[in-house]
Amino acid sequence: MGSLIATFGLILLAPLLADFALTFGPAEYFALFLLAFATLGGITGKNPMKTVVAACIGLMIATVGIDTTGVQRYTFGVLELYEGVDFIIAIVGLFAISELLFFIEDKAGGGKEKMSVNNLTLSFRDLRGIMPSSIRGGILGFISGVLPGAGASLGSFVGYTLEKKVVGKKGYFGQGDPRGVAGPEAGNNGASSGALVPMLTLGVPGSGTTAVLLALLISLNITPGPLMFTQNADIVWGVIAALLIGNFLLLVLNIPLVGIFVKLLSVPPMFLLPVVTMIAFVGIYSISNTTFDLYFMVAFGVAGYVLRKLEIPLVPVILGLLLGPEMEKNLRHAMDISDGDWTILWDSGLAIGLWVFAGLGLILPYIVGPILRRRMKVEAAEAGTEDQV
Repeated sequence: MGSLIATFGLILLAPLLADFALTFGPAEYFALFLLAFATLGGITGKNPMKTVVAACIGLMIATVGIDTTGVQRYTFGVLELYEGVDFIIAIVGLFAISELLFFIEDKAGGGKEKMSVNNLTLSFRDLRGIMPSSIRGGILGFISGVLPGAGASLGSFVGYTLEKKVVGKKGYFGQGDPRGVAGPEAGNNGASSGALVPMLTLGVPGSGTTAVLLALLISLNITPGPLMFTQNADIVWGVIAALLIGNFLLLVLNIPLVGIFVKLLSVPPMFLLPVVTMIAFVGIYSISNTTFDLYFMVAFGVAGYVLRKLEIPLVPVILGLLLGPEMEKNLRHAMDISDGDWTILWDSGLAIGLWVFAGLGLILPYIVGPILRRRMKVEAAEAGTEDQV
């Protein structure tokens, strides 16, 4: 239900936002990218400043290669770096290879203990009881997904908090009330679809998942943004149609197959992770057929391992690498138009508004973050699960 609501919201809101984005100039787009990094830094990590550092690392990596004027930057004479760093290599290295390194460090050889899965059945009365919670959670999740950097976590938390306030003493939250699951899960799924709105209309990912989708589209020479609705309308509406069909297919497939999915957890990581690593190496080598990319992928894996040890999130690094070239291009374009006058970056009311929101995105996490964590501890204490927060 949450995904269905968010998909219809995407159908209604995305074309309107795309038309509005056509009024953006290079200065407004530069401010928009800053807003994306600012909001992402406030929500994706426990320490907002570490997330900002991660985004800066991604932006630094994005400068490697030959710029628009033909000048080599940080290539060190290596021919393979002239075209810059391939974000596919960075994604696979940072996530897959770093996970393998963590497994080697932990030396965990066994899988999860076997568990039995009961039959999943819901009566019409049960569905009717959780339907209002699903609708409320789906709407809130879609709104949080549209906000750059908010993501599914905020949608789930807000959905659960709202359900406790709406249901009040009538519910038995923490003791098995299904509305305590329906609301947050609808918010989670709604946020996943809502995050496609800024990605398709503005070219700014709303979550880590949409960042990977953005990388895929760019690799296919498709640039998400307002012009995508006219130049690649078939792809946009194909994605939306796939979301609608996928919602029902997931419902049909997940319920009978959940027992098989759970059994996958019993496969020992010592067998599972080498297979994943082999697929990563074969996939990267098939892109360029050079061993240099394999070494580069391993280097990113080591870097990802170090960053995770320092509790620096990896998603902002990928976003910085993805958005960096477009951000630089718009900055250069704005400077060319103004003949080097920096005031063009805040010359319009729209640009000023984006700068203000970017500043708030950097400041508010230090105010809102502690409040949210305190609220979560209170919620968990009432539910008797404070040790799990």
